[in-house]
Amino acid sequence: MLPKNREPLREDATLDEVRDYLAPLLASQAAFDGWNEQAVTAAARQAGVDVDMAGLAFNDGPVDMIDAWFQSVDQAMAARFSEEQLTAMKIRERITALVAARLEILKPEREGMRRALAILAAPPNLRKAAKLGWRAADKMWRLAGDSATDFNYYTKRTTLSAVYGSTISVFLDDESDDYAETLAFLDRRIENIMQFEKVKAKIIRPGGDRFSMARFVGRLRYRGA
Repeated sequence: MLPKNREPLREDATLDEVRDYLAPLLASQAAFDGWNEQAVTAAARQAGVDVDMAGLAFNDGPVDMIDAWFQSVDQAMAARFSEEQLTAMKIRERITALVAARLEILKPEREGMRRALAILAAPPNLRKAAKLGWRAADKMWRLAGDSATDFNYYTKRTTLSAVYGSTISVFLDDESDDYAETLAFLDRRIENIMQFEKVKAKIIRPGGDRFSMARFVGRLRYRGA
């Protein structure tokens, strides 16, 4: 559904503007039609946008459509918080609030999300899927105020993308009231991130145990809840 009070798309809109305008609608249509031309056409008709223009804006296939929708989720998440609101929180609270906001946005789109993940799980799309997960994590860390450019930049985004991915897996099958099981799972995974500084200390401590990113991320994904 388009945000309330959203201005109609102007008649001379560019293809990029058409793409941005329709992106929030794609998942709800894809839940019925799949991530295909039919979903684009339905979204265009729902928004009162020229169908041919919509087709040109999304002419690179399902993964391109999913990419655009994920970008719209990023934007919707960012719009939920002011800089002052995030600054007033502790870092753990910021990350938790941002992931929870994404889940709130995705609540009515679970079937569209499920179908999107099935497409991204296909071997030809795995690299793109990893990039999209990284981008979501990067957006959240930047909103949380992280400005790291060194090793921390990579470790923070790698761990958060793993946490977010595993949380989505729980979320898609969660039938508990108000998604309580997902939020509890998320809280435990965020604790993993907050403890990560202790793990990283082993990297630089002389004589310490050798750190394995693959092993650490695997524990985040698959350790029992």
